[in-house]
Amino acid sequence: MRVVVLGLGYVGSVCAACLARDGFEVIGIDVNESKVRSVESGRSPVLEPGLDELIREGKRRGRLRATTDFDDGAREADAFLVSVGTPSARNGSSDLSHLRRALSQLGDGLKGVDKFQVVNVRSTVPPGTMRGTVIPLLEERSGRKVGEKIGVGMNPEFLREGTSIKDYDAAPFDLCGVSDSRSAEVLKALYAGKNRPFHALTLETAEFVKYVNNAFHALKVAFANEVGRLGRSSDVDSLEVMRLLCEDRRLNISPAYLRPGMAFGGSCLPKDLRALVYEARRRDVAAPLLEAILESNEIHLRTAIGKVLSHGRPRTAVLGLSFKAGTDDLRESAMVLLVEALLGKGVPVKIYDRNVHLSSLVGANREYIQREIPHIGSLLVETLPEALRDAEVIVVGTDDPEVDQVPGMLQNGQVLIDLFGRLVASRQARPGGVCW
Repeated sequence: MRVVVLGLGYVGSVCAACLARDGFEVIGIDVNESKVRSVESGRSPVLEPGLDELIREGKRRGRLRATTDFDDGAREADAFLVSVGTPSARNGSSDLSHLRRALSQLGDGLKGVDKFQVVNVRSTVPPGTMRGTVIPLLEERSGRKVGEKIGVGMNPEFLREGTSIKDYDAAPFDLCGVSDSRSAEVLKALYAGKNRPFHALTLETAEFVKYVNNAFHALKVAFANEVGRLGRSSDVDSLEVMRLLCEDRRLNISPAYLRPGMAFGGSCLPKDLRALVYEARRRDVAAPLLEAILESNEIHLRTAIGKVLSHGRPRTAVLGLSFKAGTDDLRESAMVLLVEALLGKGVPVKIYDRNVHLSSLVGANREYIQREIPHIGSLLVETLPEALRDAEVIVVGTDDPEVDQVPGMLQNGQVLIDLFGRLVASRQARPGGVCW
């Protein structure tokens, strides 16, 4: 299998060398003659541990060469990996000029080639770029239809400078957004020897995953640094604090809480976050990230309320009231706040939560709900069918397994809104929501 790598920067050089090592015939193409000369002389064009050795070995075995020209050998390749830079423009957007130039030259070079080939973008691009820019440009310049004579893939890289070869070999999975199933098979072959999961996705999902990964990494750095500043102001060893945080692999360093859904609430998260923000202000420590968490949560809640109100003021059934399924804790529950907002807009509401019974609520929990929704007793119903009866809009805000039966109970004309995500995640239904 012959692979062309367009762009011999960090990503392109590493990919070219690793593919050659893995047995592929690789041609690296770059407009920079200095980079091409480096590869041709068996040297890495970038400073990266272990890359010189891989390039020398690829040259020795005759599996790797570099050129500035799109020659006949390159035209007949099976796959093309586009790894050119997409730097920030002045306004923060991605500068796609290098990508467009590379794709234009590639498209021109692929005119008239009579074999199925896959153009795989490894560069980081915003969601919508593949369908909005890459595919139209390739089809226009090559005269070939994507999905028929040519395939397209989006295969983002997750390589860190300094450990890129290790990252290439030890990735937890490989993911590719693809235009068609044939393209998926070609790209899967590039990683066939790695014995790890391969995910064939939509082009847009693959584009978005890379940005979300990097945003999460940046978020973790900023979070740790804010904790560090606040800890120092309190004479607390923040390194020890974060070490202990990372030791919890059940909730902290885990998939826990990392599923889109409803705004957070309850008796702990809002209260403790407000207290931490207050302490930062009291100690004159800037903590914009911590403050923004509360603001972001408020925006999410308002968006959920707006989603329901977008249907006017219909009779609404709210399924789930407590902040967490299996409990009757209503304190600062996002669903309580949502109901309160709907009532304030004059929306007729019925509430069903099999764990919430007014007669059994005590203490601060009872005081809270009576303060927020004084006539809560008149809104609660005892059964799920009773809640659904005559409702025009049904809002799911719980992870209770009982709601799994709701899609099968719907009557014609009833609108289902899933704010929590249980029904969407189970793929039993695809109701609308805030995050899907």
